[in-house]
Amino acid sequence: MPYFIYKVFPFHSLEKVAEMAAFPQASAQAKALRKDPALPANCKVKVIFAEDELGAETLLTEVREPQPRLDDD
Repeated sequence: MPYFIYKVFPFHSLEKVAEMAAFPQASAQAKALRKDPALPANCKVKVIFAEDELGAETLLTEVREPQPRLDDD
């Protein structure tokens, strides 16, 4: 399964940047994109491991429950 790199904007707007076979290359490209001064302030760069592009986009747009914190007791 490949690694996908996406730019994630508010309201689950996605822009596919690349698809790579190995994590080290995907991670290095994502880190370079995050350091780019031209990256909009409201944009996050994510690396996602999925079977295909549709699976990657589904995972990126899922609404997930926040993890419990230790101070919530």
